Amino acid sequence: MLFRDRIDAGVQLAQRLSGYAGRADVVIVGLPRGGVPVAAEVAKALHAPLDIMVVRKLGVPGHEELALGAIAPDDALVVNPEVMASLREPEVALHEAMVRERKELERREQEYQGARPAIDLRGKTVIAVDDGLATGATMHAAVKALRGRGVAQCIVAVPVTAWQARASFEDAGVEVVSVFIPADFQAVGQHYEDFTQTSDEEVLQALREANLSASGR
Repeated sequence: MLFRDRIDAGVQLAQRLSGYAGRADVVIVGLPRGGVPVAAEVAKALHAPLDIMVVRKLGVPGHEELALGAIAPDDALVVNPEVMASLREPEVALHEAMVRERKELERREQEYQGARPAIDLRGKTVIAVDDGLATGATMHAAVKALRGRGVAQCIVAVPVTAWQARASFEDAGVEVVSVFIPADFQAVGQHYEDFTQTSDEEVLQALREANLSASGR
């Protein structure tokens, strides 16, 4: 199955979430950068406010494509024990990756701050949205941070997911809503005709438009 782009993916994902439309307790939280265009379409369709959760994958130094884990705000951290066990100096690698990625996390949070709505998530039903799940590390960090903020329920919603990633959330008691679960998953981008990297400006524009829409309701 191919989505045209993240907008198309968001429209299709929103159809799977129609039961949450119009509920005052629902907030959509997109993971920048690629998850935000998807989340914006979901928020629009469900008439729900849009917020973001900046999360960063922790790549092994020198082999950044290999995920040690991920970090999110409020010191939320998840690690991949198998990758950690394979390293000669895992704590050193983890520290180095955290220092590097925390700087980028803080930069993005500051960059997006002016366009973000001030939403209190305590007691809310939060739908966390990304453009897909491969290992699920960044989304696990996001869910950990969201739970730390006192949400009533956290639902993970993605257009496409590896079945192993989906199972890891279900094992943790987190509901996952998806459009497509390929039998032979290799990469999220394989399932998009256009998987162009989302820019900071596109994230900011999506947040501004969501704010305008919310103020008009």
